[in-house]
Amino acid sequence: MLLRRPLQTLTLPLLRRHLSAAAAEAVVSPADYHGADLLSPPYDYLPGHPRPDPKHDEVILAVPRASSGRHVAAKERKAGRVPAIVFEQENGQEGGNKRLVSVQSKQIRKLVDHLGLSFFLSRLLRLEVWSEHAGQGELVESVRVLPRKVHLHAGNDEPLNVTFMRAPSSALLKIDVPLMFIGDDASPGLRKGAYFNTIKRTVKYLCPADIVPPYIEVDLSELDVGQKLLMRDLKVHPALKLLQSPDQPICSIIGSRAPEQKKGK
Repeated sequence: MLLRRPLQTLTLPLLRRHLSAAAAEAVVSPADYHGADLLSPPYDYLPGHPRPDPKHDEVILAVPRASSGRHVAAKERKAGRVPAIVFEQENGQEGGNKRLVSVQSKQIRKLVDHLGLSFFLSRLLRLEVWSEHAGQGELVESVRVLPRKVHLHAGNDEPLNVTFMRAPSSALLKIDVPLMFIGDDASPGLRKGAYFNTIKRTVKYLCPADIVPPYIEVDLSELDVGQKLLMRDLKVHPALKLLQSPDQPICSIIGSRAPEQKKGK
């Protein structure tokens, strides 16, 4: 996809730029921790790296669902609920301990609308399963989860069903982490009128559950015409494991397209 400046559609208008110039200078390397083991738990987000925004901390309320099937799903949606599944994942592989639940449609719609779909799928949430509706009755389960999949209605974007992964501190989760492009206003190539070529919008990592990045910032401020960034260039917590080739490009700056040649009669 080729775009001229500005890059508002690439920098996600719903999210502000996370780092100021001073914060960008505060990004640390493992050496700055004087021997601290960043590859072993307990994990924490590193200064200068994106972390979940507390304003989106929200408890997702759910109730048990006894069975699945098209008829049951239609009944739940009519009542303003979304059929959902909660399961465990060990070392990036899908596991068992599945639970059928229903969650409130308005909560899922609100988060997807505010965050954007890719960002919703990299957002840790608290799920509470109650024996009765709207947080009433007995608390069956309270667990940190990560949305794995969400299916939206093609016509009105209403959520149709959701899949959650339990995310205890011991879990390693396969996640398509969204990219946020910053620094476009300072890019030498874009200032010359070149084009920004987006190749990847998400990158797959194996993430410890305690440090799931809400997104990864991609700094374009030094890119000139003809240059590109690779997956190996992304700055993430060293405990995250890249699950794609590090040599794959994620974006590039290319020169102006040559004018189309006139077709002969």
